Amino acid sequence: MKKHFSLLALSMLLFFSCENNLRDISGIKNPVETVTVEPVDINIDGFDFLEKMQGHWVGTNMVITDEYPWFAWDYRAISKSHIQGIHEGGSMGNLFTSFFVTNYKNKRTIMARNGGLLNGIYRTSYFVLDKVETLAVNDKKYRFVDAIGNKDIMHFEIRFKDNEIFFNVYTSGLGARIPSRHMTFKGKKEHLSLAQTAANETNFPKNEVEIDFANGFREDYLYVETGADKAKSATFLAQSTSNDVYSMAIESGDPYTITDHPKLGSIQIDISRNNDILDSNLFVYLSKEPLTNTDGQLTSNTAAFNSILHFPTLTEKENSFLFTYIHPGSYYLTIIADKNNDLTISNGDITNISTAFTLNNKEHKTLSVNNINYQN
Repeated sequence: MKKHFSLLALSMLLFFSCENNLRDISGIKNPVETVTVEPVDINIDGFDFLEKMQGHWVGTNMVITDEYPWFAWDYRAISKSHIQGIHEGGSMGNLFTSFFVTNYKNKRTIMARNGGLLNGIYRTSYFVLDKVETLAVNDKKYRFVDAIGNKDIMHFEIRFKDNEIFFNVYTSGLGARIPSRHMTFKGKKEHLSLAQTAANETNFPKNEVEIDFANGFREDYLYVETGADKAKSATFLAQSTSNDVYSMAIESGDPYTITDHPKLGSIQIDISRNNDILDSNLFVYLSKEPLTNTDGQLTSNTAAFNSILHFPTLTEKENSFLFTYIHPGSYYLTIIADKNNDLTISNGDITNISTAFTLNNKEHKTLSVNNINYQN
């Protein structure tokens, strides 16, 4: 069941796929040392990462050479030792990362599970915490490396300094070159209330195993490059014309799939377009606070926009969207029709009235929107 795919096809999906060096906004230097994979024992140090990671992080992001002046991650506990966040990019696909306690290579440690689904390619890669550095008071850095191929395949560093986060990602194209920086996110914890509620409900964080990798990975399920006889990376892949995350997760051989996650649900958004917005891009926002008033006019309150948790953009005239891996809780749904298709909220854009709803544990909810007719 070994998976073989072209690296060209994978480059569309892999979060860690860029060759370009990026501007470093974090103060973290690109590491050059070469070591074997040696997990950190969180019984000694590093367990505090889970508590530090939770929260709603808002800031700037740079991916390849594209700069995003506003970006956010919503990290909440889904069990006593597992924390999850996802960016749903709409037509651009999604990206998730979760962190959980495990046993690996005779160590109690933390692993990260990262991946996404785009254009019929499903990928999940597993990383292990291999380095913890205390830089100063309230300033600590954690490194996660490919659980099989180590940092020379792909890795990322997360630094917490006071209330700030610095998140740098490096890739080698699955060993094709020296790793270079792919993504740099810098942000602040905008609010913690959603994460605190989830932590209280799950008794998070606990130093207890969530997914056990004491025996490693099934090698016959791992991705293997064409012409190679052994996997370089702890990566699982599937390819299909269906673009269905549920069936492709199983097909990939991924040892932990979307339906295995505690608490997480999904939301189907069905949209009716009127004649004024037939060709408009649509911003689909899930937020903690309403983005419009009861007259459908967008708020001028910056705090409300900084409460946005998910923000896919539909650029191909789609009339529906499926949110996956969504935390239970209360949300507002706001859709903004980008009237001039400049990918920016501006005068003349058309909205619906922000609609409140609640998603329960493991629930699949369908929401229909047919009132995108309030011009701003």
